[in-house]
Amino acid sequence: MTDELSAEDEAFYEQLQSMVGLTGSPKTARDPVNQSTIRNWCDAMSEANPYFTDAEAATASLHGQVVAPPAALNVWTMPGLFMGHQPGRDTKEPAAITYNALAAAGFRGVVAVNSDQVYTRYLRLGDVLTGTAKLVDVSPQKKTGLGVGHFVTTETEYTDQNGDHVGSLFFRVLKFKPGTGRKKPVDAKRQALIDAGLDPDEVMPEQPRRPRPLPQWNQDQAWHWEGLRQRELRIQRFTDDGTLMHPPANSNPNTHSLEYDYIVASGRATLYSYTVVHYPQVPAFDYPNIVGLVELEEGVRLISNIVGVTPEQLSIGMPLQVEYIDTHDDVTLHQFRPADPPRRTTTLKRGEVQVGDELPIKVIPVTTRLVVSGALATRDFQDVHHDRDAALMKGSKDIFMNILTSTGLTNAWLGDWAGPDALFKKVVIGLGAPNYPGDLMTMSGSVTEVDADGTVTVGYKGVNKLGNHITGTAEILLPKGA
Repeated sequence: MTDELSAEDEAFYEQLQSMVGLTGSPKTARDPVNQSTIRNWCDAMSEANPYFTDAEAATASLHGQVVAPPAALNVWTMPGLFMGHQPGRDTKEPAAITYNALAAAGFRGVVAVNSDQVYTRYLRLGDVLTGTAKLVDVSPQKKTGLGVGHFVTTETEYTDQNGDHVGSLFFRVLKFKPGTGRKKPVDAKRQALIDAGLDPDEVMPEQPRRPRPLPQWNQDQAWHWEGLRQRELRIQRFTDDGTLMHPPANSNPNTHSLEYDYIVASGRATLYSYTVVHYPQVPAFDYPNIVGLVELEEGVRLISNIVGVTPEQLSIGMPLQVEYIDTHDDVTLHQFRPADPPRRTTTLKRGEVQVGDELPIKVIPVTTRLVVSGALATRDFQDVHHDRDAALMKGSKDIFMNILTSTGLTNAWLGDWAGPDALFKKVVIGLGAPNYPGDLMTMSGSVTEVDADGTVTVGYKGVNKLGNHITGTAEILLPKGA
């Protein structure tokens, strides 16, 4: 909703509106499209399309040469860091003038809201891009969950060295005042401590995410817990006949032998059975709390939490892979998530896809390394994506994933489903809950439209424990049959 503005705010908004509709000067990329930048992008996004990095495969493809991932459209003209300047602070540009004016007025926080990318053609090695940005809109001051702020919308058209159009980007950000957003409700116990002049965080330290497992103090099983700390799922093996046991036992149930060692399981498994725990709810657990009976590919079954998926998305026999969670300074537990779907090496053809087809679920662990490497690979040097202190100062609880990384991960997942010869025409992304390190983002989607020319529209979403991180659509052109 729009705030009731003071005369000063109204005058400031009129100043911002004076820039709307103006187009900046063309900005030519400092470097041509090159293999090393493409490779860095692919490494960060787990993008495996061979046409982006394998010259031999690309030469034999419909492209005839190596091309850049389409989602990297605006990477080439990103300003980067040079001469001590912060990115995007050219004071002669309408958009930059607006950003600077907002920052000077206290709207220091920034978060991307949505992005529409349209691809006229894929970029080739040696292309030199020029981007021309237009300031499309600045919203009135609005109250948002993050804080009071203004939405700023730009549209950038990209051309190559010959002046031919190669793509466009419609981009919207929220510039907000840190500390003006919604406050989290304080429970009665914490409020009583505050009223008594005590610090709740000192008196009530944060509860561990899981109860401490009792076997932690059993020296006979220390090898198992030490393995988990090292991200190894160790399974007991009796050396006389090779019997595998979990949980570990004192003796071989077949021969009563006491001699054993262990193997390190691959972490690959299938879902044998599961139940969903609803009550009683324990604050240390996330709900719905899925408890699964998991069968390792080594043949052993064990009980573990299933994460990154809703009960409705589960099916008996579905492939799983191990995931780890640090619950205490000295305790790590195993849990399982859906295994990464296989990458398609051939390409879906027209007629092989129908409305309603479900895409394979993919669970992406959001790590600090992914957030930072994604920001670097996309040449986005906004400090909120790599500097935790700066992120806290600007109203975030941690660094968070930038929208370019979200776009790259989405395109990589869609490309793995469609195949290397599928051509992306348009990708629309709307941002919701932030992707913070330590969370999981689950990608899911379905085909919503199939056109006669072979264009398939996919509706998708990426969900973390806070809600929808991204929602959107993608238009993908599939090739004709053989």
